Amino acid sequence: MNFLFHLHLSGDDPDILTGNLMGDFVKGRIGNDYPPRLRSGMELHRRIDSFAQNNSLFQQSRVRIDPRYGLWRGVLVDLFYDHFLAAEWGQWSPEPFDAYLVRARRMVEAHHHFLPEKMREVVPVIFEELIPSYREVEGIGKALVRMATRRVRRPNPLAGGEVELVRQYTGLRDDFERFMPEAQRFVADFLGREGERV
Repeated sequence: MNFLFHLHLSGDDPDILTGNLMGDFVKGRIGNDYPPRLRSGMELHRRIDSFAQNNSLFQQSRVRIDPRYGLWRGVLVDLFYDHFLAAEWGQWSPEPFDAYLVRARRMVEAHHHFLPEKMREVVPVIFEELIPSYREVEGIGKALVRMATRRVRRPNPLAGGEVELVRQYTGLRDDFERFMPEAQRFVADFLGREGERV
C-alpha cells in the first residue's frame, strides 16, 4: 500500500497523520468513537484515494501499465508512486528520510489505543521493513509479493508487477513529479476547510 504517500501528505498534525494511515484499516462508516482530528485524517485518506483515482496524471500512469493487470493497475501505480517519493525524498522534504520515519512512527504509536488490532500488528513492519524498502525496485517487488499473498485473498497478478516499474520507469516518474504538487494542493485545501470546521 502507498503508506508513505499518505503519511507525507498529512503534514505534522499527529491526529491527521495517524488517521490518514488508519484509512487502510478502517472500512465502512467512520464512527464517532474517534476524536475529530483523527476522523478528519481517516476522511483525508479516502479523499486522497478518490482524488488520485480521478486525476488525469494518475490515469496516465495506469495506462502505462500492461493491460493484463486490469483493475490492479491502480494498486501498482500507488506503490510505484511510493517508490518515487522514497527514492527522491530530498526533493519533497527537507527532513532526512530515516528521521522522518522515526518521528512519524512515534506519532502513530502515541495513538496506540485507537489503532485497529490488525494495524497494531503491522506498524513495526510498515516502518521498519516496508517503507524503507520502497526506495529500491527490489523492495517494491517484495512488497507486491507480500500484498499478493497476505493482504489480498482473491487470485491476483501483483507478484512480479515491479517489472512494469522498470519497463515504464521514466514515464511513471514524470507522471509522479507532476502529480505530487496537485495532490499537495488538494490536501492543503481539504485541511484548510477542516481547520475551519473542527
